[in-house]
Amino acid sequence: MPNMNPKKLPAREQDPIERSKNFYEVSQGYDAAMAMEEAKRCLNCKHKPCVSGCPVNVRIPEFIQLVADGEFIKAYEVVRSTNALPAICGRVCPQETQCEIKCVRGIKGEPVAIGRLERFVADYALNEKKKQRAQEIAQKEADKENRRKKVAVVGSGPAGLTCAGDLAKLGYDVTVFEALHTPGGVLVYGIPEFRLPKELVREEIETVKKLGVKIVTNMAIGRTSTVKELMQKEGFEAVFIGSGAGLPNFQKIPGENLNGVYSANEFLTRINLMKAYDFPNHDTPVRVGSAVAVVGGGNVAMDAARCAKRLGAKDVYIVYRRSEAEMPARVEEVHHAKEEGIQFRLLCNPVRINGDEKGSVKSVECIEMELGEPDSSGRRRPIPKAGSEFTLNVETVIIAIGNSPNPLIKDTTPGLDTHKWGGIIVDEETMATSIPGVYAGGDAVTGAATVILAMGAGKKAAAAIDEYLKNRA
Repeated sequence: MPNMNPKKLPAREQDPIERSKNFYEVSQGYDAAMAMEEAKRCLNCKHKPCVSGCPVNVRIPEFIQLVADGEFIKAYEVVRSTNALPAICGRVCPQETQCEIKCVRGIKGEPVAIGRLERFVADYALNEKKKQRAQEIAQKEADKENRRKKVAVVGSGPAGLTCAGDLAKLGYDVTVFEALHTPGGVLVYGIPEFRLPKELVREEIETVKKLGVKIVTNMAIGRTSTVKELMQKEGFEAVFIGSGAGLPNFQKIPGENLNGVYSANEFLTRINLMKAYDFPNHDTPVRVGSAVAVVGGGNVAMDAARCAKRLGAKDVYIVYRRSEAEMPARVEEVHHAKEEGIQFRLLCNPVRINGDEKGSVKSVECIEMELGEPDSSGRRRPIPKAGSEFTLNVETVIIAIGNSPNPLIKDTTPGLDTHKWGGIIVDEETMATSIPGVYAGGDAVTGAATVILAMGAGKKAAAAIDEYLKNRA
């Protein structure tokens, strides 16, 4: 029988007080009975509006119907046919502004919990150890002739892993080059354990490796080797650049060079990749003190604030220059941050960071803002309110206002066209760059964006590379 409840079935979650003291995953997702109950809310619309909202075109009604029927492995296989990282997407994608916003059930109630159901089927498949069989079948069906053709993928984040996985399924000899010592890109250094368990990321990477993909770590393309050398000396016939956006932006205000000022990129990398929360058992320390200000209103800002709380800070402030309505963070992340005691200072902007006699942060000066006319992003432009300055006494300031692509590849790849801000210019349909045989996607092209958009770019590029190499043969 259909489930006509107008509201989504809530997911299980850790208690806010308990989770604010640990790094275990906050959302516990659905169990089988809950997943089947929520799946029965889907109307299985013939025109499938939700699919058009998904950057990788997951066959959403089809997999949800299989969940409702209890066919969880088949549901996983449907999702997996277009989405290389379903367990990750089910946790970190902004479904509420993509597939779920187009759900017909949302017209007179809440949309079907597509993201939670995607997470469920992926977790179920991982737990049942059934994925390997599907991957082996895909491997056998691959065009063995293509195995002689080598493709290099720069970066092992969501764009690179997706591109590599799709190319391996098509039979290509794929090698992924990762600059850090651990593969996964932003999935391992940027997103906290409590939102995306790293064991799950490792399992997803192993899935890609079982397709035949080789991953080489500690290999910074542009430094250890160049794109040109990969093609002319190493024999790679095509290259995909998915090197991300790891260069942090700053506000350029006085005091940003004080001790205790972090970019969110550094702060989260120390915690997520270097295990700073377990110092001295791990070598990398991180300092938060009793009060922390996080500047920004995106998912990264929420991650940094929630990490700071877990590291022992008593007062953690989100300082954001617009209102909550303009905040780019996912609604769920804002909700969880509030539950955990994060304090929001909205319509405020830092103008100076003050230090003590030892050069360490002691406070941040802010000014209140009001919203004017919309700017180029479509959000109302924040305008300072004269005479509204105030001070927050903090020991740590974390700047989370975005990242730009690292210029290393741009500066070492002659003929590669880029925007003034550093993003690689590509054909939006094929992800081809200005250099024949070289493709790019993800944050290296768009600047910091979402996991699912990066995956969509990797998928487009894989199809285009396949076409390019076939025509070249």
